[in-house]
Formats: sequence, C-alpha cells, structure tokens
Amino acid sequence: MRRRDIITLFGGAAVWPLAARAQQPAMPVIGYLSARSPDESLLHLDAFRSGLSDAGYMEGRNVLVEYRWAEGQYDRLPMLASELVQRGVAVIAATGGNVSALAAKHATATLPIVFIVGADPVELGLVTSLNRPGGNLTGMGVFTTELGAKRLELLHELVPRDFVIGFLVNPNYQGSVRKKVDVQAAARGMGRRLTVLNSSNEREIDQVFRGLAQQHVHALLVDADTLFVSRRHQLVKALPKWFQTHSQELTVTNGDAQPLPP
Repeated sequence: MRRRDIITLFGGAAVWPLAARAQQPAMPVIGYLSARSPDESLLHLDAFRSGLSDAGYMEGRNVLVEYRWAEGQYDRLPMLASELVQRGVAVIAATGGNVSALAAKHATATLPIVFIVGADPVELGLVTSLNRPGGNLTGMGVFTTELGAKRLELLHELVPRDFVIGFLVNPNYQGSVRKKVDVQAAARGMGRRLTVLNSSNEREIDQVFRGLAQQHVHALLVDADTLFVSRRHQLVKALPKWFQTHSQELTVTNGDAQPLPP
C-alpha cells in the first residue's frame, strides 16, 4: 500500500465516527416484482427472506424491500416494474412467472434483474444463452412449459380412454400457444379427445367450470400458469359441484372407478 493511502486510511478513521453520526449511508433497496398476490405467496416470501438472511441481509435492518404485486392482472406488471425503476432500487427480483421477468426486462436495461421462470429464458428473450446470459438479467428456468405433455400422460393413465380431458389455459400468457400445441399433439398421440378451455381472470374461471358439464369434460388438466396458481382456492372450491355432476357417470362408465367425493 502506498504511503498516501495509509495516511488517508488512518486519517479518515479519525474523523469517520463524527461523519457517520452526521450522515448514515442509505440502506440498499430490493424491488420485489410478482404477478401473484401476497396472501398466497407466503412460502415464497419465507424462502426469499431466508435467502437474504443467508447472504447476511435482514429486511428492515440492513436492506429494504419494495413489494409490487400484480395479483394475477398481468397488464399491471409494466407499470409496477416502472415504479420500481423510478424508486431507484438496487436490483429487481422478478417472480411469479415469465410475465414478471419480461415486464422487468422491458422496464430497464441497466438495473440488475434476477428472475425465476417456467420456460427456457433464451427462448423467452430474457438472456442470450444459458452459460453466458449477457445484459442485466440472470436467474433460473424450471422448464414447466415442457412438462405439459408429461402431465397429460399421467392424467391419461388415471381416467378411462373415452373420457374427454379439458386443458385450462390462460390465453394472456405468452407461452400459452406453445403449451396448447404441445399438449394437443400429445393428446393426438394417445388417441385422446382434448378440449382447450380459456380463462384469463377470476370471472372466466367460474364460467369455465359452469360449462364443463355441457362440454362433457370428465377430467381437467390445469396449466401451471401464475393466474391459476394464485386462484387455486377458487379452483378447489369449484370442484365439488363438477364432481357431483360426473360421479354417477364415472360409476357407470368405469366399473373399477368409485363415485368422486363431494
């Protein structure tokens, strides 16, 4: 170390306590952007805060977190992402599906963004490559898009072959077209009748369930979309009436099957 650096170091140490009392440095701020809602993301928040703790950060002590929740309304995400950029956060954590990461990417080309998505981040246009992301984004992809056909295969093994399977998707989700193509191709390969059902909000979910019996849908494959994850309690609540509608039909069609519980 140069002599000037040593003098500066110790000279600065002599006056630092007074300067620190005069002006404490501002705590870094993390922007948390999610397409989901806070009440059904408690486990994810616990994991997020646990990760911060492992890295030496405690919310409210040495780091602040600005939360923005779209609550399943994807069209709100661009505005929420822009708010975080204007707030001057140090980094954006984009969670709750591909739509959050894409909104964050469109909001800033300079702030660091860490994402978790359910598809190939290269195909989504988030990063240049998996081993060299480039730009200001990095994160993790769990490739749930590619699992649609496999999930249909599991359902195919559970219900009789002459049963119609419904596939519930959100048409506002960017990857829905790819998912529909994959699942429809898989259904044709299995000799299955598949009905695609579209729902992009809470009201349309109720409409879909009211029409299942009329469309003679006996089994339902729900896409792993953030909207349906955030509305899972609504989905579960709608199941009993549908089960009651088809319970007798299940008994008649498949001798090994038992009536579904209410």
